[in-house]
Amino acid sequence: MVLIDFWNWALTALFGEVPYELSWVLGVLTGILLLVLTLLVNLAFILLADRKIWASVQLRKGPNVVGAFGLLQSFADFLKYIVKEPVVPASANKFIFLLAPIVTLTLALSAWAVIPVSEGWVVSNINVGILYLFAISSLGVYGIIMGGWASNSKYPFLGAMRTAAQMVSYEVSIGFVLITVLLWAGSLNLSEIVRQQGEHGWNLFTLLFPMAVIFLISAHAETNRPPFDLPEAESELVAGYMVEYSSTPFLLYMIG
Repeated sequence: MVLIDFWNWALTALFGEVPYELSWVLGVLTGILLLVLTLLVNLAFILLADRKIWASVQLRKGPNVVGAFGLLQSFADFLKYIVKEPVVPASANKFIFLLAPIVTLTLALSAWAVIPVSEGWVVSNINVGILYLFAISSLGVYGIIMGGWASNSKYPFLGAMRTAAQMVSYEVSIGFVLITVLLWAGSLNLSEIVRQQGEHGWNLFTLLFPMAVIFLISAHAETNRPPFDLPEAESELVAGYMVEYSSTPFLLYMIG
């Protein structure tokens, strides 16, 4: 709403009376652009932190050359993935092979449309935001299965089956956790849920605290992050469903 009001004011000041629909379209597009750019920049540093932490666990330094303390490593990797030539296996279904990472990235970014950043700062403030998140997260498994199947190799196919099984399994626990939040808040609107949290405190010492622990564990498993990275199975499946991917398609999968 904030961006829509801004565009309505700016267009009115420049051109006089303009249709409200135009301000709405420009406001939503601006919100999507700002949200995606913010997510990608944050993701670059989160990936760097992830690499640094696991390097420390394994008693090594991790990225520390590109930029001060290695802060530009993720941006260097991004540039590398963009300019490298994507390799598509000769026996693969090329259309589905290239479509799969796009589907995964699109669904991952689409989920953020209903997540409020602040009061009034949300791309789509719908009353069934939680149900929308359920739907998007359930569809995410299709991008994984498509990539493993389209590669036409037993290693990525087995990796895709493992990943799909794990994602579907932990969606159940995530669903139960979110249901407890819905019962506590009495609303499916994410903005209203956050607003009630601000009014009544974080409820750390209620039933929601163990639910938060379960949600954190399930979220790691859902996204195949350590120690739930068995679907990648680097010892026998090399990299799971992504084993045949390189360059930009690999980058899209990693972001997703």
